[in-house]
Amino acid sequence: MERFSGFVLRHKLAVTLTWLALTVAGVLATTQIGGRLAKQNTMPGRPSYETNAAIARTYGTGGNGDPLVPVIVLPAGRTVDSPGVRAQVGRAFTAAATAVHGRAVSYADTGDRRLVGRDARTTFGFVYTPAGNGGMRATAPTAPVTAAMRAALPSGATLRVTGMRPLESGGGGSGRGVSVFSETLVGGLGALAVLAFVFGSLLALVPLLIAACSILTSFLVVYGLTAVTDVSVIVQFIVALIGLGVAIDYSLLLVTRWREEQAAGHQGDEAVRRAMATAGRAIVFSGGAVAIGLVAMVVLPVPFLRSVGYGGIIIPVVSVVAVLTLLPVLLARFGSRIDRPRLRRGGGAGRGWTAWARGVIRFRWAAVAVSGAFLGVLALAALGLHLGDAESDALASSGPAYEGRAALVRAGVPTGVLTPIDVLVPRGGDPEATAVRLARVPGVVTAVAPDTPAWRRDGTALVTVVPAAEGGSASGKDTARRVRAAVPAGTGVGGTAAIGVDFAEAVYGAFPLMLTLIALATFVLLARAFRSLLLPLKAVLLNLLSLAAILGTMVLVWQDGYGSKPIWGIAATGSITEFVPVMVFAFLYGLSMDYEVFILARMREEYDRTGSTRTAVVEGIGRTGRLVTSAALILFLAFASLASAPMTDLKVFATGLGLGVLLDATVIRALLVPALVSLFGRWNWWLPGWTARVLRVRPAPLPPEPAREPVAVGRP
Repeated sequence: MERFSGFVLRHKLAVTLTWLALTVAGVLATTQIGGRLAKQNTMPGRPSYETNAAIARTYGTGGNGDPLVPVIVLPAGRTVDSPGVRAQVGRAFTAAATAVHGRAVSYADTGDRRLVGRDARTTFGFVYTPAGNGGMRATAPTAPVTAAMRAALPSGATLRVTGMRPLESGGGGSGRGVSVFSETLVGGLGALAVLAFVFGSLLALVPLLIAACSILTSFLVVYGLTAVTDVSVIVQFIVALIGLGVAIDYSLLLVTRWREEQAAGHQGDEAVRRAMATAGRAIVFSGGAVAIGLVAMVVLPVPFLRSVGYGGIIIPVVSVVAVLTLLPVLLARFGSRIDRPRLRRGGGAGRGWTAWARGVIRFRWAAVAVSGAFLGVLALAALGLHLGDAESDALASSGPAYEGRAALVRAGVPTGVLTPIDVLVPRGGDPEATAVRLARVPGVVTAVAPDTPAWRRDGTALVTVVPAAEGGSASGKDTARRVRAAVPAGTGVGGTAAIGVDFAEAVYGAFPLMLTLIALATFVLLARAFRSLLLPLKAVLLNLLSLAAILGTMVLVWQDGYGSKPIWGIAATGSITEFVPVMVFAFLYGLSMDYEVFILARMREEYDRTGSTRTAVVEGIGRTGRLVTSAALILFLAFASLASAPMTDLKVFATGLGLGVLLDATVIRALLVPALVSLFGRWNWWLPGWTARVLRVRPAPLPPEPAREPVAVGRP
C-alpha cells in the first residue's frame, strides 16, 4: 500500500484528469442509460417462463403479467339474468379488448356462473393486455379499458377496473414514477448533514465529491455493460444509493485516519501515506468483502438477479479505486486548506465511545446474553418467512382498483381471481377437456377455454384457470403446483404463480451450498486481513446471525404488518417477494462486513502495538465508534430515501437494508463484537504458522496468558 500511495501522489495531475474525464463521461452516460435498461425479468429454460414467452409470441397478449379484472356491479333490481344484460356485458368486454389490442373473457362468453358474485349483480372478467405490459414498473392501461366499457354497460351500472398491477400502482403512494435523481438527492442531503456534524469543517464536502465521481463512473461502466448483456432497471437505484453510502463510508475511514495523522504532527504527503498504510488496507479488504457477498447473485441462473449482482459489484470496486486514488490527491493538495473552521478535533479516541467500550468489557457476559437473546428472537421470526408476491389488500387502500377488489369481496368472490393461471394447450390437445379436468383441481374456482380466434391460434389454445387463493400466497402456489401436475404432457403452465414457484426453486435450491462457499471465501479474506483464525470465524458467524435477524424483522414489519401499517399505511403483505431476501442477503452481507473490518482492523493494530486485548477493544471502539455510527446513519438515510418510492417491493427491500445497517452498527458491532473479543482474550490474535504460510502473511503465535492486563488505553 505504501508503494501504491507513493505512485498516486507522484502523479497527482494524471489522477485528477483521469477522474475528471471519467466523471464527465459518466454524466453523459446517465442521460442515455434509461432506454438501455431491461424492464422484464427473464428465466430462460424455466417452464413458466418458456410458457409465458410462447403465449406472448403466439397471441401477443398475456405472458409475464396478470390481466386486468374489470368488476361490474349492476344497478338495484337488475341481475346478470335480466333481459339484455348478458349481451351488454359481452359488448363491454369486447370493446375493452379492442381498446388495448388484447383479448378478454367474461360471463357473457362462457355462461360460467362462477364468474358472477353470489348477489347475481356483480360480475367480473379478464382483459389481457399486449405482451410487455407486465414488466417491472409497467403502467396498467386502466383508463382506455374503463372508457371503452362504460359506453356499452347498462345505465346505472358501476365499473371498477382492478387487478394486481392497478392495485400495485396505488399501493405505495400516488403512482408517481421513481426518480433516481430525487432519491439520491435526498440521501445526499442527509449524508451532508451527518458529515458536517462529524468533521465540523468544509472537509465534509470531500466524501460527497468522491461519491459523485464513483456513482457517475459506475453508471459509465453499467452503460458499457448494457452493450453485452441485459441489465435490470433496478440497477440504477442500486448504483446510485448504495454507491452513495459505500463511497462515503470508505472516504470517512480514510479522512478520519488522515486527520489523526495530522493531529500527530504529520503533514502533506506524509500524512496521506501514513493514513493509506492502515486505512487503505482496511478499505481494500472491506471492498473485497462486499464483492464476495454479491457473487451469490452473479452465479444465480436468473438474468435479472445476475445483472443486479454485476451492478452491485461495480459500485464497491469503483468506490475503492476512487477512495484510494482521487481522495489521497485531494487530501494532499487541499485537505489542510478546507479542513476549516475545525469545530471538531481530528485525532484521538472519542471519550464517549471509550467509556462505552470500558462498560461493555466490564459487563461483557451480560452484553453477550442480552444482545444474543435479542438477535435470537428476531432470527426465530425468520422461520415464518413466506416467499411470494404481496397480497392484494396490502397494495392499495383507496382508488378505483381498491374499490373493485372490495366489490369482489362483498360479492363473495375470492381474491385469487386477480392472479389467474395461464395454460397453453399444444397442437392436438383438447382445451375443453383440459378445462374440465383443471376445474376439478383442489383450490381452483373454475377454468374457461373460450372458443374464439383470440384464444385459439396456430393449432394451440389457451385455458384460463381461476384459483381461489392469490398466486403469491402459499395456498396459491400449491394450487399452481397441482395444476401443473394435472395438465396433460406437453401442456404449458404459466402466469405469475408459476413464475414464483420456478423463481424460488432456481434461486434458493442451491442457496445453502452457495452460502457455504461465500462464508469460506470471506473467512479466508478476513483471516489474511486480521492475521487470526478466531476473528474471521466470529465475523462470519455474527454476519449470518445478523442477516437472520433482519429477515425476521422483515417478517414482523411487512409480512405480519407490525410496522407497515402504522408507518406506511400498508396492510400486512402476507409474503415477502421472492427476489427480496436474496438481494438483502447479498448486499447486507458485504455492507455489514464493512463495519466489522473497520473495527477489527483497528483492534488488531492496537493489539500489535500494545499486546493488550483490553486496550485493543477500548482503543478500537473509541477510535471507530463515531465513524461506524456515522457511516451506518448515512447508509440508513440513503435506504430511507429509497423506501419512499411508490412500489411496495422497493419499500420492503429498502427497509430490510436500512434496518439491517442500523441493527448491525448498534447491537452487533457496538455491543456484541467488543464483548466477544474481550471474552476470547488472547485467542483472538492467534494464527498458527502453517495457516500463515498458506495465507502468505506473518504468523501470530498464541500469546502467553497475561497475569493482569494493563488498564491504560492512551498512546504512549
